[in-house]
Amino acid sequence: MITHPDKVLFPADGITKGELASYYDAIAPVMLPHLRGRPITMERYPSGIGKRGFMHKDVSKGFPEWLERVEVPKKDGTVRHALVADARSLLWLANQNCITPHVWTSRAPKVYQPDLCVFDLDPSGDDADAVRAAALQVRDLLGELGLMSWVKTSGSKGFHIVVPLDGKADFGEVSWFADAVAAILVGRDPEHLTRAFTKADRGGRIYVDTGRNAYSATLAAAYAVRARPGAPVSAPCTWRELERGLVTPRTFTLRTMASRIADVGDLWADMRKRSLRRPMERLRDRVRD
Repeated sequence: MITHPDKVLFPADGITKGELASYYDAIAPVMLPHLRGRPITMERYPSGIGKRGFMHKDVSKGFPEWLERVEVPKKDGTVRHALVADARSLLWLANQNCITPHVWTSRAPKVYQPDLCVFDLDPSGDDADAVRAAALQVRDLLGELGLMSWVKTSGSKGFHIVVPLDGKADFGEVSWFADAVAAILVGRDPEHLTRAFTKADRGGRIYVDTGRNAYSATLAAAYAVRARPGAPVSAPCTWRELERGLVTPRTFTLRTMASRIADVGDLWADMRKRSLRRPMERLRDRVRD
């Protein structure tokens, strides 16, 4: 049951809470495999995206008994995150005015063993060609290390490149790997890429963000709507589409995803999980050299 379905969440587009819920209900068959077991942080906008939203992690009190949860350690205590196991849970998130579910890179119960390694490309501006070129650089270096990677639009300014993992490495190992890859990328192209965290230090370059690989860090879930005008979606795409310039970070939207799925299905459905052991050995050899 969606309460106040006529509430407008995207004022410039007339997209209501009911339309958001209908999107998540329709996308559930392809989205749920990428959500199951992952602790969720809700990005909520009770008054729509024209007003300030907030990030909501803990669901300890005041939530339905049927909602699956996982309790994880945090500094000075624990936090209970929602888990999305079915369409009912996904619709419950939408009913909380959660526009974007953000997910961990690990799944319960093995919350300390990530099954994704993430590279988040964050450009200083809206240069689609530059960020597309950077994504291809990430893909090519990972390929040199023996890893196949997958890409999705961020629904904002950049792209998310992910490597599916077998879950045998811990957060420290995955973070080390991602940081070392980013250092090589920046070393190869310091004119366009940077590891500088603050925007003031980036000098217009693209930030290669590997912070998503830390314990409890999150990224926008695959097929999640973003809180931006037009309701863009963080959607899987193909490397060929990137190479040919057919997609930008905000190409896909809440209102176009139905036709997109009808055409291509879930592009991430056949992800193959890989071990980081050999790629890390290759990377250490490069670092030593």
